[in-house]
Amino acid sequence: MGSQRNGFKKESFILSVDVGTTSIRCHVYDKEAKIRGSCITKVVPLYPEVGHVEMDPDALWRGFITVVKGAVQDAGIQMRQIEALGISTQRGTFTTWDRTTGVPFHNFISWQDQRAADLVKSWNRSCTMKALQGVMKVVYFLTRQKRSLAASLIVFSTQHVTFRLVWALTHYEQVRQAADENNCCFGTIDTWLLFKLTKGGSGSCEWPLPMSTICFESSIMCWSGLLCSLVSLPHSIFPKMADQQAAMFGECCFDVGDVKITMGTGTFMDINTGNKPHTSVAGLYPLVGWKIGSEVVYLAEGNAADTGTAIKWAQELELFSDVQETTAMAYSVSDSDGVCFVPSFSGLQAPLNDPKACASFMGLKPSTTKSHLVRAILESVAFRNKQLYDTMLRETHIPITKIRVDGGVSSNDFIMQLTADLFGRKVARPQHHEMSCLGAAFLFGPPHPASLYFSLAVSNRDALLTFFVKVTQKTQLAIWI
Repeated sequence: MGSQRNGFKKESFILSVDVGTTSIRCHVYDKEAKIRGSCITKVVPLYPEVGHVEMDPDALWRGFITVVKGAVQDAGIQMRQIEALGISTQRGTFTTWDRTTGVPFHNFISWQDQRAADLVKSWNRSCTMKALQGVMKVVYFLTRQKRSLAASLIVFSTQHVTFRLVWALTHYEQVRQAADENNCCFGTIDTWLLFKLTKGGSGSCEWPLPMSTICFESSIMCWSGLLCSLVSLPHSIFPKMADQQAAMFGECCFDVGDVKITMGTGTFMDINTGNKPHTSVAGLYPLVGWKIGSEVVYLAEGNAADTGTAIKWAQELELFSDVQETTAMAYSVSDSDGVCFVPSFSGLQAPLNDPKACASFMGLKPSTTKSHLVRAILESVAFRNKQLYDTMLRETHIPITKIRVDGGVSSNDFIMQLTADLFGRKVARPQHHEMSCLGAAFLFGPPHPASLYFSLAVSNRDALLTFFVKVTQKTQLAIWI
């Protein structure tokens, strides 16, 4: 892999950027998937009102440029040696912008945002929803198709982009006017970054991200005119036809039954369901994992929104000064002394699906110490993992083949050991935890005749898997039994 310039062969590299909830990080990978340079910057969330969580588009763009330039400089290479750029982003964080000027109409509305909670509640209780559910119950009675059963039990969530987008169209006059004039673009972070990088030349997105809207029909791989009409969203604003999926790919979860758990700001648990989308009755998302050639791989995902959030909150309360202290604090007491913590600053997701649930401590007593509180918080993360895991087993009926974890919170040994104990099986953790970046590099690296590395254009799936076996064998894993 290289280019010829002035008689000298230049090595080429893959650039990968992960735009997370609290940080943007960039890595430069060589052809052996080794990190040659890195750069990270913080994302500063905005809280304009209670329950509103936003990000400044201009600040996000500046952060993106900063980490790209910083990583290339750290690698000691030149920008022309970069052959491809892979981007992994949050699915549920979106904005709208002027199609002509590219100027955003409002800040990014985060996946954690609760502004549409009342709208979601109203829709879930509406006559339209009750009628739809009634019709699908009849269809299920006649056909016994699980998809019809799932539709009869469907419950909208604030994490679905759709109702936050409906809120924006209702409350921002500029957005509504631009949509009426066919001059409004809507997109998640990846779509907006692509629009910026191409100077308005592209407003497309990868397959996985539209699934977070509920207006995308996974079985036919296109935007649903019926669902768009149901919630009064103009079809013209949607982009043409990817975070947890990138991590799934980076963890080499290619087989049906492979499970990946990413624990960062929130926890996202995905299972590979093969070539068919999963229809859920408990709130698991059916997702497009990736599409290579004509092959589409689907995932089912459950999530808990407040994993890293709960730990950061505890740190700000000065229950501890360094996150690295938490494992020792948790092990310093034999149990939590009856204290329980509910990690629900942004409601509770699957299988409870309650956007109004509040975070709380229970069982406090005079004997409660900081160590008991910290242990209760860490236990709550593992208990939510177990809840999602049991839901996934019960819903999909797919035998679990392997479980891999990544994300910053997965570095906590107490959480990982308790999670493995609750699962009753092995849980493997890579030596480094930034698998979204690695997955994006794997997916977007260009094919090259001199090497199989990053060559995703091969038609032979076994050859592709052989490559990932090579990479996996080089990655040290910590395993809990």
